[in-house]
Amino acid sequence: MRSIAALTLVASLLQTPAAAEPGTATVTPVQVTGAPAKRFNLIIMGDGYTQAEQAKFQADVDRHLNVMWSLEPFKTYRNYINVYRVDIVSGESGISCDPDLTSPKKTTPLSMGFWGQCNPGSVQRLITMDNTAATKYANLVTGTTSGNRQILALANSGTYGGAGGSYATASGSNAMSALISPHELGHSLGGLQDEYDYYQRGVPGGAYTGPEPSSAHHTLLTEQQMRDQQKKWWRWLGEPSEAGGPIGRYEGGMYYQTGIWRPSRHSMMKTLGYYYDQVGREVMARRITAKTDVVQDSTPTGAPVGADRVLWVEPMRPVDHALTVAWTVDGKQAGHEQALDLRTLGLTPGTHTVSATVTDPTDFVRDPAIRAAMTRTRTWTVDTSITTPPDGLTPGFVSSTPTSRPVGKNDVVYVETTHPAATVPAVTWRLDGKQVGDSGSDLNLSGLTGTTLTASLGGQTLTWTIDGALPKTGYELSEPLARSGDTYVYNGPFTMRLTGTDERPGYVVSESRVDGDGWFDYFGWPTSSALPWTFSETGTEIDHLVYGKLPRGRHTIEYRSTDAAGNHGEAGTFKVTTIAPPPACARTVTGAYAGTLTVANGITCLDNAQVNGPVTVKKGGTLVVNGGSITGALNAAGEVQLLKATLNGALIASGPYTVVGAQIRGAAAFTGPGILSGATVKGALSCTGGADDLGVPNTASTGGCAVQKADKQQQDYAAVVSGTSP
Repeated sequence: MRSIAALTLVASLLQTPAAAEPGTATVTPVQVTGAPAKRFNLIIMGDGYTQAEQAKFQADVDRHLNVMWSLEPFKTYRNYINVYRVDIVSGESGISCDPDLTSPKKTTPLSMGFWGQCNPGSVQRLITMDNTAATKYANLVTGTTSGNRQILALANSGTYGGAGGSYATASGSNAMSALISPHELGHSLGGLQDEYDYYQRGVPGGAYTGPEPSSAHHTLLTEQQMRDQQKKWWRWLGEPSEAGGPIGRYEGGMYYQTGIWRPSRHSMMKTLGYYYDQVGREVMARRITAKTDVVQDSTPTGAPVGADRVLWVEPMRPVDHALTVAWTVDGKQAGHEQALDLRTLGLTPGTHTVSATVTDPTDFVRDPAIRAAMTRTRTWTVDTSITTPPDGLTPGFVSSTPTSRPVGKNDVVYVETTHPAATVPAVTWRLDGKQVGDSGSDLNLSGLTGTTLTASLGGQTLTWTIDGALPKTGYELSEPLARSGDTYVYNGPFTMRLTGTDERPGYVVSESRVDGDGWFDYFGWPTSSALPWTFSETGTEIDHLVYGKLPRGRHTIEYRSTDAAGNHGEAGTFKVTTIAPPPACARTVTGAYAGTLTVANGITCLDNAQVNGPVTVKKGGTLVVNGGSITGALNAAGEVQLLKATLNGALIASGPYTVVGAQIRGAAAFTGPGILSGATVKGALSCTGGADDLGVPNTASTGGCAVQKADKQQQDYAAVVSGTSP
């Protein structure tokens, strides 16, 4: 199946690709895990990509897919999905009305356009297309139908946008575009609704006044009502969620600010970058698996069979777990393998009823109705008077976990075999040459260590490379005021860049989370993937959405990556404390300053200045020293902030003080509580009332300060974080 040749709409494309006409299309299998009739088929097509830009389209597809494979439930059910890429040649580059209504209209095969194909009554970010044209191109993928496929169309655009209806669309190369596509598939495939509280950005939604919504992840019910009535997400209430939890009741959704509630703080359907929460994940798991059959194939069930043969079922194959099989004979348990040898049962003469029930035990599902929909039973009538004729089959491999890419260290690797009526094929598994597991058709790699896995049967051997090494993640922050190891202090915005690496080729997806909140995909900055993420106290508004809001206080930031084999790397951690920024300056001194400097009132700032002389800050005055140096004593009865500056002299601070990352080449005495962090004091250090070191210790020749934590500095980040969404 993996050697299927690319299908072409016109033969001339293969002969003279340089002369391909607009509208010419080529179908390329990207991932084929089974016959299209037995799989969910994802068809990704492009619009606005000229022939010279087809490599760009392929790169866009790869990026979108690799991010998708890192997200549940796509990660677990990857083997249920065939992916086909339809390379459509456009006569013009780009799509219509990008980025606004004054932009040119383009003639492209799918007629894609922002503003809902240039409709002034629509919204800018809405990309729609000619669905009839999309269907025509999807029909080129042999074996797929509207019932077993999903179309995702990527626009040749770096502008943020997408849509989710019958078909899903997304911009191909925006910094966040690989997160737009799973959100839109949540609409198109999962039937999930938007959870944000506006429709037009910058225009807040009003109050919801309608009836209980049909949406699985919106409600008017209280948590107690959900429990009492056993409705909506009552089974998940209180569960911690990697999308930001716990699962509970959060106001806003379906474009309304009030009067309607959603399950989690910011799942993917509210904020791009986060995961589906448990409620959405359960729905998506059901929709993906519903495009297939839990039992791919089995011994035919139409007519009675003899008791002198083997019955078998071939279940679907999730990446990280095996489906369960339960055999019964006349209602009594008879085994849990994928094949049942009737000859070993000693059946009494006559007829018997044999059943095999295949169930998906995934933790993603708690609704019994969904569990039942992911369960199938096959039943046979066994007649001991029937003799099974020879079928001529010999044990051999039919298909398997793809061998063309490394498998993850916790994957379940499978093979599918022929099924002779008189034999149970016995597969021999070896890991680095040593036999492991039993003779079944799958092997769980969890707990095993090795690099090369083989499966042998009937003279055939399949080989997989196991990616057992976890990806690593590096982080880079902008220059802090002070640092000790992985603890940092800032008094204003700072940036974070994550870099995921792996020892094997393939796209690495990095992510982070703040104070135990949901894991958030690192995509750079919304305006450019090349820019680092920016955290600030108020956040940054981009197109009426706020990104990177981090309230003042102490925060723990975790980070990790997922490699192309699906391995999660170990999470690293760093800590950041953000303090108040300096007050606005009434007077600023730069460059060299000679003589005595007195601050009697107002706010004086030394901005990388070089002061040669004593400095006095009287009560009612404020001095902010940002970098630079003072050569002379500093006596502050008023407020003083000494930030990454050098003081060549003694310091006496009897008023409010913030000393961070400073070099004091003399004695220092502080009265009352304040902030003293990451400072180096060459002379004696003394404090009355203690000081907060913000987690970055100070050093002194003699003496020291008791560590006094500032009251209420740690704020609940998750409770006040501002979400981002499409």
